[in-house]
Amino acid sequence: MTAKQRRRKGRRGVDGSVYRRGHKWAYVVDLGPDPLTLERRRDSRSGYLTEDEAWDALADANAKLKANSYVRNAPRTVRQFFTEWLVAQKMALKPTTYGNYKQYIENYVLPKLGDRKLQDVESETITMLYAHLLENGRRRQDSTNLMMFAEWKRAEASGREAKPRELAEAAGVSYSAAVRAAQRYRAGRVPGEPSTGLSPSSVRSVHIMLNAAFNDAVELKYIDTNPVRTAGRVRQPYRNHRTWTPDELKRFVRSARTDRLYAMWLLFATTGTRRSEAAGATPEAVDVGRKVITVIETRVVASGKAVRSDGKSEGSRRQLALDRRTLEALIQRIAEVEREKEAFGDGYTDSGLLFCWPGGKALHPDTITEQFNRLVDAAGLPHITLHDVRHTHATMSLRAGVNPKIVSARLGHATVAFTLDTYTADVPDLHHAAAETVTDLFFDPDE
Repeated sequence: MTAKQRRRKGRRGVDGSVYRRGHKWAYVVDLGPDPLTLERRRDSRSGYLTEDEAWDALADANAKLKANSYVRNAPRTVRQFFTEWLVAQKMALKPTTYGNYKQYIENYVLPKLGDRKLQDVESETITMLYAHLLENGRRRQDSTNLMMFAEWKRAEASGREAKPRELAEAAGVSYSAAVRAAQRYRAGRVPGEPSTGLSPSSVRSVHIMLNAAFNDAVELKYIDTNPVRTAGRVRQPYRNHRTWTPDELKRFVRSARTDRLYAMWLLFATTGTRRSEAAGATPEAVDVGRKVITVIETRVVASGKAVRSDGKSEGSRRQLALDRRTLEALIQRIAEVEREKEAFGDGYTDSGLLFCWPGGKALHPDTITEQFNRLVDAAGLPHITLHDVRHTHATMSLRAGVNPKIVSARLGHATVAFTLDTYTADVPDLHHAAAETVTDLFFDPDE
């Protein structure tokens, strides 16, 4: 009887063997016959410092085999796993989510972990990845914008305003791009200080993707446990939504009244519609008789390209009741689309969209944002994002006493709780009103 065989009998109830491998110890465990070929299958692991440590690992392997949770030792790398995982996700995810996940993997995960064995990734590994991303994770800067702004500041220091041609030459961009940059800087839209790290919200997005991927790896029995679950969490700073006052929103609407896409700007203000929802709206979605617009199809940006999608969630597909002013603006917009079709004739490119270029071509969602910014600058209003108009609509609705359930449904939120969690902190007068209402129950009016 060999030493290896003697060791096999060294622990009762433990199937397999332990043996010395170089200066360390290893085990071999019998996995039972292959379900298809009935051939014997075995697996081994090494690197244990002592014989007892190897026996303990073998006993643990036996327990997992009985529970059908044993994971075979495999050389699969993180890169190989994510290559396989992305193929499956492309069929399951929306284009925007898939595009974001692909970007996170290629830019933030694989450069640091790609060649590491998947089974060697631990919670500490993920925690250190997050720390790196927060400090040095940014892969690119808008260098042309920074170069143009540097030229703008140099001219400003000498007591003059830089000409667009100077900005174009400094950054190697087109003249029209330099003109738009000059308009931004003149209105106060200047680039912030360059940062080498990702924002906490971006790292949080990477965390969500990694958690989903490693959960799948556990289900596929590539790894024992999901290391992302116990990794260090990135604190998310509280974001106080920037909103306009009713007077500021009124100024914006009045300023946009002469714009050919006035109906779209009014739709944002009166319904809290998302950019993707307005970009994907069609004339057929407007039911004039019922005074509603149906939100179904959207146009989103995936990997820089505008693509059709079917909404953010089940709750986002909804019918929005329209006030008389917005309905009238949409009716005029539909009529304008018909006039443009007739005027362009065979030269009309019918995208089927309600908000499009005069020749019918679809508007890129980013172009909608650029045009919004120009309108804001022209009106001299405080700078907020287009999405902040949605926040403005939500907070104004709650302040006006609209039932939170109605507000939530109009915004397309999954639950009323999400709406309240998101906005009630931004509407302190609701808390004051609640305080007064409660105390009025047990105080006399004159007290």
